[in-house]
Amino acid sequence: MYKLSYYLLIFIILFNPSYSKTQQAIFAGGCFWCMEPPFEKINGVKEVYSGFTGGNEKNPSYKDVANGKTGHREAILVLFDNEKVSYNKLLDIFWSQINPTDPDGQFVDRGFQYSTAIFYLNEEQKKWRKFLKKILNN
Repeated sequence: MYKLSYYLLIFIILFNPSYSKTQQAIFAGGCFWCMEPPFEKINGVKEVYSGFTGGNEKNPSYKDVANGKTGHREAILVLFDNEKVSYNKLLDIFWSQINPTDPDGQFVDRGFQYSTAIFYLNEEQKKWRKFLKKILNN
């Protein structure tokens, strides 16, 4: 499901001029359906997709991931125009939706598949992730 959506997304970005300034961010923070709405309301966010990431099993089903045996986390892919909304603003939204001190899931959603993570896609995002991880560890 996620892989097909990802390839369709790449096609849209490559062949649609309105997506030429589009960047991507991936956040895991519990139930992906609960993570989508706060991002969808933000000016500059073009699309938000739910999926799974971080695991070793190729093309897992929702049931496989929900059982917690694939090593995947439920996550969202946020497509955004960085001239209208910054990655830092997206991080603010992400942090307001999660409890980063709970390693066993989020709120009523329990298990590794509901744990939090920031998946970086470029050096700027990697820098932010390292900075935030350092703050949390202190």
